[in-house]
Amino acid sequence: MRCPFCGHDASQVKDSRPTDDGAAIRRRRQCEGCAARFTTFERIQLRELTVVKSEERREPFDREKMLRSIAIAARKRPIEPVQLERLVSGIQRQLETGGDAEVSAKRIGEMVMEGLKGLDSVAYIRFASVYRDFSEARDFEEFAGTVEEAGRG
Repeated sequence: MRCPFCGHDASQVKDSRPTDDGAAIRRRRQCEGCAARFTTFERIQLRELTVVKSEERREPFDREKMLRSIAIAARKRPIEPVQLERLVSGIQRQLETGGDAEVSAKRIGEMVMEGLKGLDSVAYIRFASVYRDFSEARDFEEFAGTVEEAGRG
């Protein structure tokens, strides 16, 4: 593993343990060149996924990008980071085991919305406002009304 500080090629693993959600191994490493310590994460990847954007542009699936967008929607909400990790890991696992190497950004967005709906209605509405590109306050009102009705039903 290359050191992020000095670029040396060799490092020693000082500590390994599973992450809270059990979906990765967290490794604490020390560079053999400069003795700096850093952390790496090891995850199982079943297949390479490509995301097809709305304009037919393709890019590699980026787990961290999905996690960041969900974390923004969940900011200052009573949601534990481990819950967000579980949501992202679950979505990634579904995508990897789904059989398709290419997946639409729309499908991923719908899966995220479904997951957030079960975690926190405010985070769900925040994510939906960006994902569905709300342009007016009326869009928020209408969507929030459907969320409120679903909560009562």
